[in-house]
Amino acid sequence: MSEETVRRSGSRTVLLIAGEASGDLHGANLVRAVQRVAPEVRFCGIGGQSLKKVGMEVLFQSSQIAVVGIAEVLTKIRSVLRAFHRVKKTLASQNLDLAILIDFPDFNLHVATHLKRRGIPILYYISPQIWAWRGGRIRKIKRLVDKMVVILPFESAFYQERGVDVAFVGHPLLDVVKPKLRTEEFLHGLGIDTTRRVIGLFPGSRDHEVRRLFPVMLEAGRIMVRRLPDLCFLVCVAPGIDGQTIRDVLKQHDLPVQIVDDTPYDLMAASELVVAASGTVTLEAAILNTPMVILYKVSSLTYWIGRMMAKVQNIGLVNLVAGKTVVPELIQREASPERIAEEALSILTERKRFSTMKSALVAVKERLGTPGASDRAARLVVEMMSRT
Repeated sequence: MSEETVRRSGSRTVLLIAGEASGDLHGANLVRAVQRVAPEVRFCGIGGQSLKKVGMEVLFQSSQIAVVGIAEVLTKIRSVLRAFHRVKKTLASQNLDLAILIDFPDFNLHVATHLKRRGIPILYYISPQIWAWRGGRIRKIKRLVDKMVVILPFESAFYQERGVDVAFVGHPLLDVVKPKLRTEEFLHGLGIDTTRRVIGLFPGSRDHEVRRLFPVMLEAGRIMVRRLPDLCFLVCVAPGIDGQTIRDVLKQHDLPVQIVDDTPYDLMAASELVVAASGTVTLEAAILNTPMVILYKVSSLTYWIGRMMAKVQNIGLVNLVAGKTVVPELIQREASPERIAEEALSILTERKRFSTMKSALVAVKERLGTPGASDRAARLVVEMMSRT
């Protein structure tokens, strides 16, 4: 059936679950793309401000359940249980035509079991990283998921080899990672001399992540500025993070840092180097060709369990897409002020390393596919609804 058939068949209701900030962003872009071809489709589910802005009925805020790490999830177990209860109530009270699950596998695969029992088709958008760890999930995915839509180039072959219906649409970040201002305009608006060398700090999209990583970033900055006094530090407040969390940490340190809200891509583009928590932000920096140092720090228990299960050598998405280490990853104890400063200063002062990294980031961007991922995913959404 065509998109026009879906329009004529009356309104449809889609449950969408995005449990983290990146999923909220990608989910919102997908909803917009669906609305362009099938404006009658109604969305409800779990998400954040981005999904709310595009008209989704947010049943539960994703910021209340977003967490990184196996041990860390225990701190939000009550919120997770409330969110799951809210989803179950929705399944019981509404006729759903489709469910779109975005990453967030521990929660979403549990929900998928209940969706399957009710005969609701499931499109999984943005694969769990089962190619990296917890590969046993493939059996559950094959049993429950009707369509896996992936955004990383190597994921398609992984699922095809295991008999899962999969489609590679490219990475949706290619459509959205665009600065709003030229670097000179951006810095001028902040009152920063354009001759200063900007270092962008991205301490994460979860409060506990910020509190763990931001202090070591600031201590690293103190070391760096002793060697390079012209450095200027700016910190980005991620969606879903209370700016007061950033300010509370800053009060405990004397490094001058300016806070930037709502313009992460302008900051990345203006930065000579980014120091970032491992995650989607590293691919955003790669798309803008900004060199970086990646940090990853979780509880000892989470890290130990993760390493036992891991099947890949790298943690950073940039390095996983590249298939090799092209930017430094500082993990656990290595994510110390001294090591961060050492790697950052090396990149900033060794021009060959700097230019080699920038060339490698160009190749990473090319591997992510072509623009239009959200539109291609939206066509698959409409196609699945037309079958019901």
